[in-house]
Amino acid sequence: MYILNDPSLLSTWSHRAWVACGCTMVLVSLAKSIIGVANSHIWLEPILAGLVGYVLADLGSGIYHWGIDNYGSALTPIVGAQIEAFQGYNKWPWTITRRQFANNLHVVARVVTFMVLPIDVVCDDPIVHGLVAVCSGSIMFCQQFHAWAHSTKSQLPPVVVALQDLGILVSRSQHAAHHWKPYNNNHCIASGVWNGFLDKHKVFEALEMLFLKQGVRPKSWSEPTSEWTEETESSRKR
Repeated sequence: MYILNDPSLLSTWSHRAWVACGCTMVLVSLAKSIIGVANSHIWLEPILAGLVGYVLADLGSGIYHWGIDNYGSALTPIVGAQIEAFQGYNKWPWTITRRQFANNLHVVARVVTFMVLPIDVVCDDPIVHGLVAVCSGSIMFCQQFHAWAHSTKSQLPPVVVALQDLGILVSRSQHAAHHWKPYNNNHCIASGVWNGFLDKHKVFEALEMLFLKQGVRPKSWSEPTSEWTEETESSRKR
């Protein structure tokens, strides 16, 4: 259960260190792309690679979000804590706006650090780094984009509202549909550009059928109970 001022929502120095490491890896990759462009005078391909990276980041965020929303538990190895946080967040979605910045990003920042570090060391290709920098940076910050999608317009900086309205960041209205019955759509949380395609073609439902054949039923197929459905912040204060 989450309460206001819950210590589990606060950032620690460990969280901040991991976010700093992740940001460093992303910035090194971006710098190598920019330096490579300056030296080789090719600029179109790295820009296109960056756009592809952003689109892939949105797809990846949706697949991961769908997976941990529907499968596993706090006891799942490696990602159990994040599964517990996401499935608890479905009941108390407002908590994501109360998580401090590094607390919200540190888990993904660890993954980004270890995945991008070897690429930074061995690769100098500006096209590769254009893809890696934008994709990894977007993946690392998608939880912040997600938190903004749960905030009211008055709480957000004007530039964030503008980016949401332009579809560059996942919008508040689009992500709100994720928390309405039947709780099985709009999983992508970077830009949300994949949500229409994935939901229209029932991609996640097809994947759920594959899991069902193995005897594993997704949580979104079950009739929501008080242990899973959304509880508003105001109801927690009563």
